[in-house]
Amino acid sequence: MTEEPRAAPVDHYENFPVASWLCPPRLRPPIAAIYWFARTADDIADEGDAPAGRRIEALAAYRADLVALSHGRATSGRWDAVFRPLGAALREFALPAPLLLDLLSAFEQDIVKTRDGHGYRDRGELLDYCARSANPVGRLLLHLYGIADEGSLARSDAICSALQLINFWQDLGVDLPRGRRYLPDADCAAFHVDPLVPASAPVEQRRALVRHECEWARELMLEGAPLARRVPGRAGWELRGVVQGGLRILDRIEALGFDTFTARPTIRRRDVAVIGLRMLRM
Repeated sequence: MTEEPRAAPVDHYENFPVASWLCPPRLRPPIAAIYWFARTADDIADEGDAPAGRRIEALAAYRADLVALSHGRATSGRWDAVFRPLGAALREFALPAPLLLDLLSAFEQDIVKTRDGHGYRDRGELLDYCARSANPVGRLLLHLYGIADEGSLARSDAICSALQLINFWQDLGVDLPRGRRYLPDADCAAFHVDPLVPASAPVEQRRALVRHECEWARELMLEGAPLARRVPGRAGWELRGVVQGGLRILDRIEALGFDTFTARPTIRRRDVAVIGLRMLRM
């Protein structure tokens, strides 16, 4: 079981920029603190061979430390390298603790939801998961930039949910063998794909299903894209890169014929120029 933060493995797919050079120096420490808080919780839920019960216990202890920290009390010290910088960020920037708790709720759901054969009934249920697994990070970043209007928050949610969905459709060939099912049961039924064993469906039905899901993710991303013009300075350019990187992954999935059951698309060196050009055009 992961108990201390460590460098993220190189094959982790990251949905969010982390304290890059585009970020104002003053905001790099709180962004890094948020990242390591989420990264460590994700590792507790997902890495190693510990049984589900022990993972849930560890996340409960992790949650208790967060609650203590948010109320100005001492933590257990078990994850001091995470909570010490996070405490500084909470004090200096008044980070909304409920958003951090939402992330933990999603990580707890990861342990019990997909590992016991249960998937997501429909898109609404999957979006509820995204609202806790991805959207809080975008809202926390907007908080640091002092952006809190409802329109910007809604666009941030659309971008973050789209990134989460793109990650799902990119990783079908990785997730399904591990018992993780994110394809909504209702969508599977519409394409005559067994949600319990979607890889067993005929290739053309699988591809049509993935195309359908990618169209959904693209619509969400384009819905949120105007936020890049609302976020100031270099961070707005970074957000353009996030949006165009996600859209480019969808292009790569399409280039594979939407068959991510057997291949995992990634951004290649030549894609970087395409992303850069699209960033300029936004």
